[in-house]
Amino acid sequence: MTTTALGSDRLLDHPSFLVFWGARVLSAIGFQMSAVAIGWLVYALTGSAYSLGLVGLFQFLPMVVLTLLVGHVADRYDRRRIVQICLFVEGATLVVLALGILDGWLTVPGIFAAVLVLGAARAFEQPTMAALLPAVVPAGILPRALAVSSSAMQTATIVGPSIGGLLYAVGTTVPFAVAAACFLAACALMLAMRLERPAPRREPATLRSVFSGIAFIRSQPMILGAISLDMFAVLLGGATALLPIYAHDILQTGPWGLGLLRAAPAAGALVMSAVLTRVPLRRAVGHKMFAAVIVFGAATVVFAASTSLAVSLVALAVLGAADNVSVVIRSSLVQLLTPDGMRGRVSAVNSLFIGTSNQLGEFESGMAAGLLGAVPAGILGGVGTVVVALLWMRLFPALRKAQTLSG
Repeated sequence: MTTTALGSDRLLDHPSFLVFWGARVLSAIGFQMSAVAIGWLVYALTGSAYSLGLVGLFQFLPMVVLTLLVGHVADRYDRRRIVQICLFVEGATLVVLALGILDGWLTVPGIFAAVLVLGAARAFEQPTMAALLPAVVPAGILPRALAVSSSAMQTATIVGPSIGGLLYAVGTTVPFAVAAACFLAACALMLAMRLERPAPRREPATLRSVFSGIAFIRSQPMILGAISLDMFAVLLGGATALLPIYAHDILQTGPWGLGLLRAAPAAGALVMSAVLTRVPLRRAVGHKMFAAVIVFGAATVVFAASTSLAVSLVALAVLGAADNVSVVIRSSLVQLLTPDGMRGRVSAVNSLFIGTSNQLGEFESGMAAGLLGAVPAGILGGVGTVVVALLWMRLFPALRKAQTLSG
């Protein structure tokens, strides 16, 4: 890599970023396809909202158990190799699921066990991938790289569920096999990636260093406020976890409809990612992030109350666009305010917060839907998201007043 390329502000001049982008797209497509297939399969076998909630719980538990270990591993060892191992494990697990379905020996507890393995692999993959990105582009274009990387994730989140739903209709094993191929291809891409900046100095493994990520976040009100806002807001506004119920019982559509519903938030986020790439967020980012979270909550309420597929798709698209604004601002603040040698540990804690909002949010939504019904649970969650945003504006005034993505 030449100095000119290293200093270039064009992402296309950084081959490592292009490889990173491709691997992340394939990984996200594989994950989204498998998520649709697992959710539909579990609901088809059980007909239970509680079982859908358990899928989220089994994805979340490894993050809780492994967070501190993940962060320290990501800061001590080659982040590329960690990601490669995780991608291989995820691909192999989906191969086992496909074989279990094909041979007829796969049970619901077996699916939950596979989800647990996938959750453990993603517990290592996600924060390590996040910590890896700043090493493949110069710091000056990191916010743009984050936006483009986010658009890659959203593109995959559109394509993955849609293809997953269609392939599930072709045959139950097909989406699992194709998703496994995506993960293994992403693993192969990571083998070709080279870093543009050296890896951080390895810190000796001590009890203090393991917990230092938590201590650092506590000392940074902007980072603490940003990641905790995401956790509580999405935890309450997790109506999208109930999409199989909405598709099957309320909107009365099939796997293809579930694929459309899952893709709608990503479609809105993709459009917003394109906007943010052309018109970067430069001023009043704190106010914009809180406004986006409030819009997210309001869109959740509209979706939960809708009985029309068209209205539901529009509400989910708005929800995805608003979430993308929040994600880009929050991710940029966390990355730019964190020293490189701490990024693994901070990203691990951040991933735990994200996992709490997503996977534990799915569990919470499933339990709430089982007790109250899907519609009341979704409306209540959306209202709760708005309340959390308003409360966090008072609790973290520095975050609300943040002007730029570097604080």
